[in-house]
This record gives sequence, C-alpha cells and structure tokens, in this order.
Amino acid sequence: MSQLTQQFPVNSEMQLWHTRDLQDTPVVQELLHRFLHDILHVQSTRMGIPVVWIRRDVLLNVIRYLRHAPKPFVMLYDLHAIDERLRTHRQGLPASEFTMFYHLLSIDRNSDVILKVPLTESDLRMPSLTGEFQNANWYEREVWDMFGIHFDGHPHLTRILMPRNWKGHPLRKDYPARATEFEPFMLDEMRQDEAQEQLLFKPEEWGMKRGTSSEDYMFLNLGPNHPSAHGAFRIVLQLDGEEILDCVPDIGYHHRGAEKMGERQSWHSYIPYTDRVEYLGGVMNNLPYVLSVEKLAGIEVPDRVKYIRIMMSELFRINSHLLFLGTYIQDVGAMTPVFYAFTDRQKIYNIIEAVTGARMHPSWFRIGGVAHDLPQGWQRLVKENLLDWLPERLNEYVKAALKNSVLMGRTVGISAYNTQQALNWGVTGAGLRATGLNFDLRKWRPYSGYEMFDFDVPVGQNGDAYDRAMVRVEEIRQSMRIIEQCMHNMPAGPFKADHPLTTPPPKERTLQHIETLINHFLQVSWGPIMPAQESFQMIEATKGANSYYLTSDGSTMSYRTRIRTPSFAHLQQIPSVIHGHLVSDLIVYLGSIDFVMSDVDR
Repeated sequence: MSQLTQQFPVNSEMQLWHTRDLQDTPVVQELLHRFLHDILHVQSTRMGIPVVWIRRDVLLNVIRYLRHAPKPFVMLYDLHAIDERLRTHRQGLPASEFTMFYHLLSIDRNSDVILKVPLTESDLRMPSLTGEFQNANWYEREVWDMFGIHFDGHPHLTRILMPRNWKGHPLRKDYPARATEFEPFMLDEMRQDEAQEQLLFKPEEWGMKRGTSSEDYMFLNLGPNHPSAHGAFRIVLQLDGEEILDCVPDIGYHHRGAEKMGERQSWHSYIPYTDRVEYLGGVMNNLPYVLSVEKLAGIEVPDRVKYIRIMMSELFRINSHLLFLGTYIQDVGAMTPVFYAFTDRQKIYNIIEAVTGARMHPSWFRIGGVAHDLPQGWQRLVKENLLDWLPERLNEYVKAALKNSVLMGRTVGISAYNTQQALNWGVTGAGLRATGLNFDLRKWRPYSGYEMFDFDVPVGQNGDAYDRAMVRVEEIRQSMRIIEQCMHNMPAGPFKADHPLTTPPPKERTLQHIETLINHFLQVSWGPIMPAQESFQMIEATKGANSYYLTSDGSTMSYRTRIRTPSFAHLQQIPSVIHGHLVSDLIVYLGSIDFVMSDVDR
C-alpha cells in the first residue's frame, strides 16, 4: 500500500470551471493511441474528468484495456444513462437519442475517466459489464428499469427500484414528472392481488435450488419491515439450518424519484431535496450538489464559506457516526450505548440548530455560499457541546462496549473482505478504508478547502465488521480536529460570493437596488439560468463517496441529475460477503455497513 499513500498534487478548483476536453491527460492519450478509429469524440465539460465517446461495439475491449492497464481503473464508480431526445444544446457531440455513460476510477492514478456510448431509440441494447465488474449488475438493472435499455448477457435483468408490474420507464423524457399528469391511482382488489403476487420470491428465477435429494432448504424473508434491516429493506435468505447458502437483497421500497424531481425543480429549489437523499447527512448532502452547480456557473466562493461548509459537514459526519455506533452496538446485543449516543447527538444538534435554525434537514447551503452568517457565540457552543464533551465520551464507548469481549467475539473476523474485493464492488468510505487502503476524497482529491486542514485518514487491517466500527470511531476524532481548526482559524469576509448567479443575491443589496430586487425575484421564483454544460462533484460523505453529475441545457432546471450514492453499491455486495455465515452474523454485517435506505433508493 506504500505507493497509495503518496501525496497527490492539488488542482486549483478554478481549473475545473473552465470548459476543457482534457485531451492531454494520460488516459485519453492511451485510448487515442490504442483505439483511434473507435473514438468518436473527446467532450469538453466542466467536470474536471476526461469524457470520451466511443462506439458500442468496442466498449468491452476498451473496458478490458482500462481494467488491466499498467495503472488500472479498478472501480466501476457509476453507470447510467441520459435521454437526449429533448436536449437542444448538443453542438459538436455525436448524434445520440440515448447515451450510456461509464465512470471508471483508478487508485494508482488517482484519476477517473468517463466513457459515453451513443444509442438510437430503435436500438437500445448494450453488452453487459457484469463479466468485468461485479457491481455492474445493479447499475444495469437500474438503467433497464429507468430507461428501458437492454443489456445482453446480464444474468437477471429485472426491475430493481420500481415494482415488477410497473409500466413504463420513469427517467425517459416522455414519462410524466408530476402526479397531476397521471390518471388517479386506484388500488382495487385485483390490482392488489397482482401486486402481492409480484412480491412472492421464486428461488428458481435466481438460480437457487429448493433443496437436495435428502433435505429442503429454508427461504426466510428478513424485512422489508424489520429492525435489523435498518429501514425498508428486504433480504431473502436461502438457509441450511442457520447457515446462509445464498441471499437476494431486494430494494426499492423507499424510492421517491429524487433524480426525476431534479428535472422539475429550479437549481435553487432543488437544494432541500438533497437533504433527504441521505437523511443523516444533513447539509453534507447539499455540498456536492451546490459545488457542482457552482462549477456550471463559474462561482468562486470566499474562504469563509469554505470553512463554514466544512465545519457544518463535519458536525453532521460526527452525528451520523454516533448513530451508527449506538445502533451497531445495539445490533450486537448491548442496549445502553444507543441512549448515550442520542444524548451526545442532541448536543451537536444544539450547535446545528443555533447556526442554521433547523436540525436534521437544514437545507442551509446555497449556490455561492450559505443561507446566513454564523451567529454570535458559535465558538462557545462548539467548545462546550463538542470539543470539551465528546472526546472523553468516545473513550467510554471504546472501553465499555467496543473492547467488550462479547462484542469482539461477535464482530472480529466477521463479514471480512479485502481491498480488491471492495474496489470490485464499488465500496467506498469506512468500508474501504477498513481493508487498509487510505482512500479519502478529502485528502486524495481535496474539495471546498479541505487542503487547508490538518487531519489523518484512519485505516483498518482486516476489513471485518470490527474494523469498520473502529475506523468510524477514529474518524469522529479526526472530524473534531477539523472543527477545532475551523473554530480557531475561521476567516473573516462575506458568507456569499459576489456573482450574478449566486442564489439568492445578498439581501442588503436587494433592499437598495431595483436590479438586484428583480434578480432576486427571478432567481427564487423561476430559478437562475445555468450555462449549457455538464459538471460533476464527488465528496467524502458520511457513508462513502457521494456525487452529483449535472447536465444543464441552458435552462432554469437541470436536464439530467444523476446522484451516485455509496449505500447502493454497499448493499449489492452483501451476498458475496455473507455466504457461509450464520443469520446472526448477517445482523452484525448489516449494522457494520452503516446504510440508510433513502441513500440506496433515492
């Protein structure tokens, strides 16, 4: 791992805001050298990532080359599609009615590449990548579900977020975005029976046997309503006694269409929706979205905004990790720590409420800044409620619970996986770092000013359920280091950028200048108009790598909002890790993942 801990150069964020095709990057030069006649276009974007259009018939060859290059692209970070049929600003791009995009990540290079493949509406077929990347399975099912694109060679191409009897593909542009555009929904007895029939699990459809010549296997539904499932999540277990032979995770019970809603909300009014994507992350969910919008707009925020955003994000990281610790220890069998955790979280919510006026979902970050400045006395609140209180409490958690022999006996060596397996399944965050790889976007790819802070990246050794918990405990301590630096080094200056697309504009100018008042009215009611471009921002969120890929068509609303969440990838890995374990081990494993279903289903 020594090669992976080297310091990588920090690129200026301003470079990302200029439209660039990045043809000079090594990966693009390699592809041009090897697949010159198969590359259709190198696209100029504001993403900071090279985007290469290729022909469909060479996709697998290109993927295999990148997968096995001297510095390989070891993770399929994301895979999705866009309906291009109503897009008006496509100058210079290959003709395409639907576009597939594949986002690959390299650890050795600390860089990414996005491959795009153009498709026509009459020929929506793609080769499946499940033979190259295991985690392509769910992503391809989601694309089929949302767009109707078929993947040849996929082992089980069925709906994943929508019910099996659903009609249509919701992320197509000809599919309504509002309930008022549908006929009134009626659930009569026949449709209810049909829906119940669709929920029946048929093992043969998943390649499972009901038993052997001498015994029958048991099929057990865990969820979708079960306290150990941490939300509306169902997992069907194939059991031989208490041993898990196989399982099928079933998601979609919490799906709300967050990406579709992005097509009907203005750039500004969509911010509250981001809070709810991962409801424990609060304003941290605003961060990748507003950073991506700011790249579209070309907004450089003041240093004070960067510090405030980082401090509030780290407060929510601590709050999320505390809830994880309490519920994780509870899953193992200890009841008391979860009450202590909620007491500690209340103190942090006192800070958040004093600063933002809200608690779980402040929706407080804005395009170009934050909603308002820090209140007087915020330093005292941070010191008394966090820095003077929590360090000793963390020591108590470790001593009384995490070092307890019963807990260690239930978690050490359980649901372990190595770094290669984690990367192949798209695992990020503490689940990846517990395997020994110190991949943390705040260090490797600093954003929003993290390069100005001194902190360490905790790592584990065994990649098991115990290490995943201990890594998060240490991450709480590192977050406190960051917050303490914010408290002592908070810059002076404005809490919003002075830019025409900052939304809303500064209030004091709104009350003095008619032009600013008109601008305020238009930006809040209709929304600001963003340049026709594409942008992307990835952050180290509470559960792992979270990102927003925004496509603007020069309108007041996003043409396509792609939200990549960490929990979606983490749940897909469950069958490969839990095979051969006991049902009691599954409960520990689910707790150690630290997922919430809103983050999975969106």
